[in-house]
Amino acid sequence: MKHLKTLLLASAASMVAASGAFADGHEGKRGRDGEVKIIYWQAPSILNSYLSGGTKDIESASMVIEPLARFNEKGELVPYLAESIPTVENGGVSSDLKTITWKIKPGIKWSDGTDFTSEDVKFTAEYCMHPEGGCAQSAKFDGVDTVEAVDPLTVKVTFKEPKPVPYAAFVGGQSPIIQKAQFQDCLGAKAPECTEANFGPIGTGPFVVTDFKPNDVIQMAANENYREEGKPAFAKVTFKGGGDAAAAGRAVMETGEFDYAWNMQLAPDVLAKMAEGGKGTPISAFGTLVERIEMNMTDPSPDLPEGERATAKHAHPILSDERVRRALSMAIDRPLLVEIGYGQAGRPTCNLVPAPQAYASDNTGCLTQDMAGAKKLLDEAGWVPGADGVREKDGKKLSLTYQTSTNAVRQDFQALIKQWWQELGVNTELRNIDASVFFGGDPASPDTFQKFYSDVEMYANNFDGTDPEQYLGQYTCEKAPKPESQWQGENINRFCNADYDKLVEELGRTGEISKRQEIAKKLNDMLTKDSMTIVPLVDRGRVSAAATSLGGVVLNTWDSELWNVADWYRKK
Repeated sequence: MKHLKTLLLASAASMVAASGAFADGHEGKRGRDGEVKIIYWQAPSILNSYLSGGTKDIESASMVIEPLARFNEKGELVPYLAESIPTVENGGVSSDLKTITWKIKPGIKWSDGTDFTSEDVKFTAEYCMHPEGGCAQSAKFDGVDTVEAVDPLTVKVTFKEPKPVPYAAFVGGQSPIIQKAQFQDCLGAKAPECTEANFGPIGTGPFVVTDFKPNDVIQMAANENYREEGKPAFAKVTFKGGGDAAAAGRAVMETGEFDYAWNMQLAPDVLAKMAEGGKGTPISAFGTLVERIEMNMTDPSPDLPEGERATAKHAHPILSDERVRRALSMAIDRPLLVEIGYGQAGRPTCNLVPAPQAYASDNTGCLTQDMAGAKKLLDEAGWVPGADGVREKDGKKLSLTYQTSTNAVRQDFQALIKQWWQELGVNTELRNIDASVFFGGDPASPDTFQKFYSDVEMYANNFDGTDPEQYLGQYTCEKAPKPESQWQGENINRFCNADYDKLVEELGRTGEISKRQEIAKKLNDMLTKDSMTIVPLVDRGRVSAAATSLGGVVLNTWDSELWNVADWYRKK
């Protein structure tokens, strides 16, 4: 496997060292700069990344709990709790690519003052890999056979087969280490019940949670046991959640009430007007964030018994027909959506994986709206216009419920898409749900994007790093959310294709870079171009806003946006 061994042999010189102190004179006493205020208009509802796939939960938790390694703003692997990135060259990855051994930095303490050890890393794997746990990040552990605590500072991960890219488990903001002592009684089905741990995890990160009001406010304080001298610069964090993107943007760029606002999903002219306020400035970068429509492959009808609704027991009565899904996609004018919603911060796309370029399919067929072709497809599928203009088949109306989170741009998209679908003869009911609830992952809520109690839904997400293996691996049959997994799972639309699953397995054991790229493109196309179970709309640039007085901010589209919050400081 010289192929990917070449990548793994990439010397430590190519692996960027963990971010250290800024060489700009901003050293000093921990907590010297008082309070920093962060606003996410999608409010966090839990601080355990393994029980939520919501970005706002993962990123807020990343200030507290950390991985062994993560990706920097260039997409390069950097060590965090580990001493270095294991490679074949340095002996950390075995020559047969079946094991990876991590060496933990000595002296790391949990925020409660106890030692961070390999047992915590081993336990984290047990927690996520538990068959009854419903781990939201289970794809990170695909192919893992065992995790061994060799000694207090050494962890050895053994894979079932050679793993050409072994940097998934314990890497990135989606796969942090949780403390064994705090979570050891929270395995399996008990995981959601451990409210105290899930709302206030003990961590190794720069901050500790002092108070958490779900879907509202998190209060944090500097971690006095943080491993880097003089960091964090801020003594306190107020992390406000809720509201909308416009209010968050104004709070940073116009009023100066907050220091950092995440995900400015606003029309370009609105963003430019806010920036004139002079208190803050927008920052942006492209990564792998794709706004898409997911087609539900299962029946979400409320007439079904609870426990069978939106599960594999019942196929969707309308969307199971690929021709219907394809027609709905063909009716969408993606360039117009970009123009209205994102301007230069967006690009129309047909791909679930738009980047890095080497992994992006040349799939461009959806970029031109084709209303006539869409109508023809529905005709062929037997859906004919009724007297009221709504298509019918076997006495059933072509009627769909289309849900997303509450956000001005998303509601604009809903209105336009509803108009295009009505032109096709599709009756469309729109729902918008508070983002904190929609992305919250509460197994008791009927309104989460994982539970998917509607016909189609729209949202955006991305993946850590630059290799899409785990991201594409989320759509295997076993990863569909279901009652048995507390409605956790990454395969949101319940797509299930044996050939897809086999190809994911092949990607997991393929080392040759060009072959990996070829397989990834095939998987992307199976979900999008070939089946239209996922309908990509916009390749979105990440746009946030930072106060002009806030230093050290480095926008990262390959990991948690708050990845280097320990380095933030107040400009003098």
